[in-house]
Amino acid sequence: MDGRAVKAILFDLDNTLIETSRAGGVAIQKASELLKTTLALDDTTIRNICDKFKLKLFHESFDPSAGRSIDEVRVGHWEESIQEAVGGSSSASLATQCYYLWKNSRLEVLSLSPEICSLLKELRSRYKLLLLTNGESKTQREKVEAVRCEGFFDAIVIGGEHAEQKPFPSIFTLCFNMLDVEAEDCVMVGDSLDTDIQGGFNAGVRATVWISSAGGAVPDGSVKPDYTIPTVLDLPHILAQLK
Repeated sequence: MDGRAVKAILFDLDNTLIETSRAGGVAIQKASELLKTTLALDDTTIRNICDKFKLKLFHESFDPSAGRSIDEVRVGHWEESIQEAVGGSSSASLATQCYYLWKNSRLEVLSLSPEICSLLKELRSRYKLLLLTNGESKTQREKVEAVRCEGFFDAIVIGGEHAEQKPFPSIFTLCFNMLDVEAEDCVMVGDSLDTDIQGGFNAGVRATVWISSAGGAVPDGSVKPDYTIPTVLDLPHILAQLK
């Protein structure tokens, strides 16, 4: 690395700036309670339904040209999960209730902590800041709106609104152009080795910073981040080293 000054920071959103996994856990619990009340099933079966939904969500491949909205697709995840776990035909009405309870509960729990708000405000006085998040447009825009983070960034880029998402270089090039900076001027910060860190590496950024809240080591075969910290609140220590 050369002595070039950092001009811009690219931030991931989910599990970097906001605790999406924790919010998802709260939302799943709410949906579990609804299922238990409505279907009078045992805890194991309820857990099986919820695990199936989470798996479908994890492996989701959304195609907007298919004619279904993301909400319709995810109602379908719940309907299929109930049907697979219980057998027979499942209630579309119950699946709809489960989905919107899960979705709205998750959005209600999501927030930018006061500490992270202060960090972003302080960093924006010295750097250009851009939010770069993968995911379907409506879902990610709803999160951005729910946590009211627009004012902290010079630009917000949602992967699902473009031809390619992280880790492809094209979306990083778009970000660099929006900020009028070069790759070597930027730091990429995120919790995913596969998308954030690999993407930053592919794009040739000055440094990559991996948020590893669990404190785990980098798995064999994964891209190696330049820096690893347990929370984004430790980022100023890294930036001080890059001056």
